Amino acid sequence: MFEVATHLALILILAAFVAGVVDSIAGGGALITFPALLLIGASPVEALSTNKLQGTFGSGTAMIAYARAGHVRLKDQLGMAAISALFGAAGALVAHLVPVEVLRLLMPVILIGVAAFFALKPGLTDDARAARISQPVFAVTVVPLVAAYDGFFGPGTGSFYMMGFVLLAGYGVLKATAHTKMLNFASNLGSLLVFVQTGATWWAVGLCMGLAQVAGASLGARLAMRVGAGLIKPLLVIVSTAMALRLLWQTFWP
Repeated sequence: MFEVATHLALILILAAFVAGVVDSIAGGGALITFPALLLIGASPVEALSTNKLQGTFGSGTAMIAYARAGHVRLKDQLGMAAISALFGAAGALVAHLVPVEVLRLLMPVILIGVAAFFALKPGLTDDARAARISQPVFAVTVVPLVAAYDGFFGPGTGSFYMMGFVLLAGYGVLKATAHTKMLNFASNLGSLLVFVQTGATWWAVGLCMGLAQVAGASLGARLAMRVGAGLIKPLLVIVSTAMALRLLWQTFWP
Protein backbone atom coordinates (compact mmCIF):
# COMPACT_ATOMS: atom_id res chain seq x y z
CA MET A 1 0.00 0.00 0.00
CA PHE A 2 2.67 2.52 1.07
CA GLU A 3 5.96 3.30 -0.63
CA VAL A 4 7.68 2.52 2.69
CA ALA A 5 7.13 0.06 5.52
CA THR A 6 3.85 0.60 7.38
CA HIS A 7 5.47 1.58 10.68
CA LEU A 8 7.52 4.24 8.87
CA ALA A 9 4.41 5.53 7.13
CA LEU A 10 2.67 5.84 10.51
CA ILE A 11 5.58 7.90 11.82
CA LEU A 12 5.27 10.22 8.83
CA ILE A 13 1.51 10.52 9.35
CA LEU A 14 2.05 11.51 12.99
CA ALA A 15 4.70 14.02 11.92
CA ALA A 16 2.23 15.49 9.42
CA PHE A 17 -0.42 15.93 12.10
CA VAL A 18 1.97 17.81 14.37
CA ALA A 19 3.21 19.86 11.41
CA GLY A 20 -0.38 20.75 10.52
CA VAL A 21 -0.99 22.14 14.02
CA VAL A 22 2.23 24.17 14.02
CA ASP A 23 1.94 25.40 10.43
CA SER A 24 -1.64 26.63 10.78
CA ILE A 25 -0.59 28.80 13.73
CA ALA A 26 2.88 30.09 12.92
CA GLY A 27 4.14 28.44 9.73
CA GLY A 28 7.17 26.16 9.64
CA GLY A 29 5.47 22.78 9.33
CA ALA A 30 8.02 21.77 6.71
CA LEU A 31 10.63 21.86 9.47
CA ILE A 32 8.97 18.70 10.79
CA THR A 33 7.82 16.83 7.68
CA PHE A 34 10.70 17.40 5.25
CA PRO A 35 13.45 16.10 7.57
CA ALA A 36 11.15 13.21 8.56
CA LEU A 37 10.82 12.16 4.92
CA LEU A 38 14.58 12.32 4.44
CA LEU A 39 15.25 10.35 7.62
CA ILE A 40 13.05 7.43 6.56
CA GLY A 41 14.89 7.12 3.25
CA ALA A 42 13.31 9.47 0.70
CA SER A 43 15.63 11.06 -1.83
CA PRO A 44 15.72 14.89 -1.80
CA VAL A 45 13.44 15.06 -4.85
CA GLU A 46 11.02 12.50 -3.39
CA ALA A 47 10.99 14.33 -0.07
CA LEU A 48 10.44 17.74 -1.65
CA SER A 49 7.67 16.56 -3.98
CA THR A 50 5.85 14.51 -1.31
CA ASN A 51 6.22 17.33 1.19
CA LYS A 52 4.54 19.77 -1.20
CA LEU A 53 1.69 17.29 -1.73
CA GLN A 54 0.90 16.80 1.95
CA GLY A 55 1.59 20.43 2.84
CA THR A 56 -1.00 21.63 0.35
CA PHE A 57 -3.70 19.86 2.37
CA GLY A 58 -2.63 21.60 5.57
CA SER A 59 -2.42 25.12 4.17
CA GLY A 60 -5.70 24.62 2.30
CA THR A 61 -7.48 23.46 5.46
CA ALA A 62 -6.15 26.37 7.51
CA MET A 63 -7.15 28.78 4.75
CA ILE A 64 -10.75 27.51 4.79
CA ALA A 65 -10.93 27.53 8.60
CA TYR A 66 -9.83 31.16 8.87
CA ALA A 67 -12.16 32.18 6.02
CA ARG A 68 -15.17 30.49 7.60
CA ALA A 69 -14.48 32.33 10.85
CA GLY A 70 -14.47 35.66 9.00
CA HIS A 71 -10.77 36.48 9.46
CA VAL A 72 -10.09 36.67 5.71
CA ARG A 73 -12.13 37.17 2.52
CA LEU A 74 -10.66 34.72 0.04
CA LYS A 75 -12.04 36.50 -3.02
CA ASP A 76 -10.07 39.60 -2.03
CA GLN A 77 -6.87 37.55 -2.21
CA LEU A 78 -7.42 35.89 -5.59
CA GLY A 79 -5.04 38.21 -7.43
CA MET A 80 -2.23 37.72 -4.91
CA ALA A 81 -2.91 33.98 -4.84
CA ALA A 82 -2.51 33.78 -8.62
CA ILE A 83 0.82 35.60 -8.36
CA SER A 84 1.88 33.29 -5.54
CA ALA A 85 1.02 30.16 -7.54
CA LEU A 86 2.86 31.44 -10.62
CA PHE A 87 6.03 32.34 -8.76
CA GLY A 88 5.87 29.18 -6.65
CA ALA A 89 5.92 27.19 -9.89
CA ALA A 90 8.73 29.37 -11.26
CA GLY A 91 10.76 28.78 -8.12
CA ALA A 92 10.31 25.03 -8.46
CA LEU A 93 11.42 25.17 -12.10
CA VAL A 94 14.73 26.82 -11.19
CA ALA A 95 15.26 24.89 -7.96
CA HIS A 96 18.21 22.98 -9.44
CA LEU A 97 19.93 26.25 -10.41
CA VAL A 98 19.99 27.76 -6.91
CA PRO A 99 23.04 26.96 -4.73
CA VAL A 100 21.42 25.29 -1.73
CA GLU A 101 24.58 25.82 0.32
CA VAL A 102 24.24 29.60 -0.03
CA LEU A 103 20.61 29.47 1.07
CA ARG A 104 21.46 27.30 4.07
CA LEU A 105 23.96 29.92 5.22
CA LEU A 106 21.70 32.90 4.53
CA MET A 107 18.35 31.62 5.78
CA PRO A 108 19.31 31.07 9.46
CA VAL A 109 20.32 34.73 9.69
CA ILE A 110 16.99 35.84 8.20
CA LEU A 111 14.95 33.44 10.35
CA ILE A 112 16.68 34.59 13.53
CA GLY A 113 15.86 38.15 12.46
CA VAL A 114 12.20 37.16 12.07
CA ALA A 115 12.21 35.55 15.52
CA ALA A 116 13.85 38.61 17.07
CA PHE A 117 11.34 40.92 15.42
CA PHE A 118 8.32 39.10 16.82
CA ALA A 119 9.97 38.54 20.21
CA LEU A 120 11.24 42.08 20.81
CA LYS A 121 8.97 44.38 18.81
CA PRO A 122 6.55 46.07 21.25
CA GLY A 123 2.88 46.47 20.46
CA LEU A 124 2.46 43.41 18.24
CA THR A 125 -1.14 42.50 18.95
CA ASP A 126 -4.22 41.53 16.99
CA ASP A 127 -4.94 45.23 16.40
CA ALA A 128 -4.29 46.74 12.97
CA ARG A 129 -1.82 49.58 12.44
CA ALA A 130 -0.95 51.97 9.62
CA ALA A 131 0.15 50.24 6.41
CA ARG A 132 3.51 51.20 4.96
CA ILE A 133 2.70 50.01 1.43
CA SER A 134 -0.53 49.51 -0.50
CA GLN A 135 -1.99 46.10 -1.26
CA PRO A 136 -1.10 46.26 -5.00
CA VAL A 137 2.52 47.08 -4.15
CA PHE A 138 2.58 44.23 -1.61
CA ALA A 139 1.21 41.90 -4.30
CA VAL A 140 3.96 42.67 -6.82
CA THR A 141 6.90 42.84 -4.39
CA VAL A 142 6.57 40.69 -1.28
CA VAL A 143 4.33 37.96 -2.72
CA PRO A 144 6.53 37.03 -5.74
CA LEU A 145 9.71 36.96 -3.65
CA VAL A 146 8.30 34.76 -0.90
CA ALA A 147 6.40 32.48 -3.31
CA ALA A 148 9.49 31.91 -5.47
CA TYR A 149 11.48 31.09 -2.35
CA ASP A 150 8.77 28.61 -1.34
CA GLY A 151 9.03 26.92 -4.73
CA PHE A 152 12.77 26.29 -4.65
CA PHE A 153 13.48 25.90 -0.93
CA GLY A 154 10.55 26.40 1.45
CA PRO A 155 11.32 26.48 5.20
CA GLY A 156 9.98 29.64 6.82
CA THR A 157 7.62 30.70 4.02
CA GLY A 158 4.73 31.30 6.43
CA SER A 159 6.97 33.30 8.75
CA PHE A 160 8.13 35.55 5.90
CA TYR A 161 4.57 36.19 4.76
CA MET A 162 3.59 36.92 8.36
CA MET A 163 6.37 39.45 8.80
CA GLY A 164 5.43 41.14 5.52
CA PHE A 165 1.77 41.46 6.47
CA VAL A 166 2.57 42.78 9.96
CA LEU A 167 5.49 45.07 9.13
CA LEU A 168 4.41 46.38 5.71
CA ALA A 169 0.66 45.85 5.35
CA GLY A 170 -0.13 46.90 8.92
CA TYR A 171 -2.15 43.80 9.83
CA GLY A 172 -2.67 42.56 13.36
CA VAL A 173 -1.06 39.22 14.19
CA LEU A 174 -4.19 37.07 13.84
CA LYS A 175 -5.27 38.76 10.61
CA ALA A 176 -1.78 38.35 9.20
CA THR A 177 -1.84 34.64 10.05
CA ALA A 178 -5.18 34.22 8.31
CA HIS A 179 -4.06 36.05 5.17
CA THR A 180 -0.85 34.05 4.98
CA LYS A 181 -2.63 30.74 4.42
CA MET A 182 -4.13 31.31 0.96
CA LEU A 183 -0.83 32.61 -0.39
CA ASN A 184 1.03 29.67 1.13
CA PHE A 185 -1.55 27.27 -0.30
CA ALA A 186 -1.18 28.84 -3.75
CA SER A 187 2.62 28.69 -3.82
CA ASN A 188 2.50 25.11 -2.53
CA LEU A 189 0.07 24.16 -5.28
CA GLY A 190 2.04 25.92 -8.00
CA SER A 191 5.31 24.25 -7.03
CA LEU A 192 3.58 20.88 -6.55
CA LEU A 193 2.34 20.94 -10.16
CA VAL A 194 5.97 21.25 -11.24
CA PHE A 195 7.41 18.65 -8.87
CA VAL A 196 4.87 15.95 -9.74
CA GLN A 197 6.24 15.99 -13.28
CA THR A 198 9.39 14.38 -11.92
CA GLY A 199 7.45 11.21 -11.06
CA ALA A 200 9.08 11.15 -7.63
CA THR A 201 5.97 11.84 -5.53
CA TRP A 202 5.00 9.23 -2.95
CA TRP A 203 1.25 9.38 -3.53
CA ALA A 204 0.04 6.87 -0.94
CA VAL A 205 2.22 8.24 1.83
CA GLY A 206 1.66 11.84 0.76
CA LEU A 207 -2.13 11.58 0.65
CA CYS A 208 -2.28 9.91 4.08
CA MET A 209 0.02 12.59 5.45
CA GLY A 210 -2.30 15.12 3.81
CA LEU A 211 -5.29 13.75 5.73
CA ALA A 212 -3.30 14.06 8.95
CA GLN A 213 -2.43 17.62 7.95
CA VAL A 214 -6.14 18.37 7.59
CA ALA A 215 -6.79 17.21 11.16
CA GLY A 216 -3.77 19.06 12.56
CA ALA A 217 -4.46 22.28 10.67
CA SER A 218 -8.10 22.30 11.81
CA LEU A 219 -7.00 21.99 15.43
CA GLY A 220 -4.23 24.58 15.09
CA ALA A 221 -6.46 27.14 13.39
CA ARG A 222 -9.07 26.82 16.15
CA LEU A 223 -6.39 27.33 18.81
CA ALA A 224 -4.97 30.37 17.01
CA MET A 225 -8.38 31.99 16.61
CA ARG A 226 -9.24 31.36 20.25
CA VAL A 227 -6.01 32.72 21.75
CA GLY A 228 -4.77 35.07 19.00
CA ALA A 229 -1.45 36.87 19.31
CA GLY A 230 -0.85 35.35 22.74
CA LEU A 231 -0.30 31.98 21.06
CA ILE A 232 0.87 32.98 17.59
CA LYS A 233 3.77 35.24 18.62
CA PRO A 234 5.62 32.84 20.95
CA LEU A 235 5.10 29.88 18.63
CA LEU A 236 6.36 31.91 15.67
CA VAL A 237 9.49 32.82 17.63
CA ILE A 238 10.06 29.18 18.63
CA VAL A 239 9.47 27.82 15.11
CA SER A 240 11.66 30.43 13.39
CA THR A 241 14.50 29.81 15.85
CA ALA A 242 14.14 26.04 15.49
CA MET A 243 14.26 26.31 11.68
CA ALA A 244 17.38 28.45 11.89
CA LEU A 245 19.11 25.95 14.19
CA ARG A 246 18.02 23.05 11.97
CA LEU A 247 19.48 24.72 8.86
CA LEU A 248 22.73 25.50 10.66
CA TRP A 249 22.96 21.88 11.81
CA GLN A 250 22.43 20.62 8.25
CA THR A 251 25.07 23.01 6.95
CA PHE A 252 27.88 22.35 9.44
CA TRP A 253 27.06 18.81 10.59
CA PRO A 254 25.35 17.14 7.59
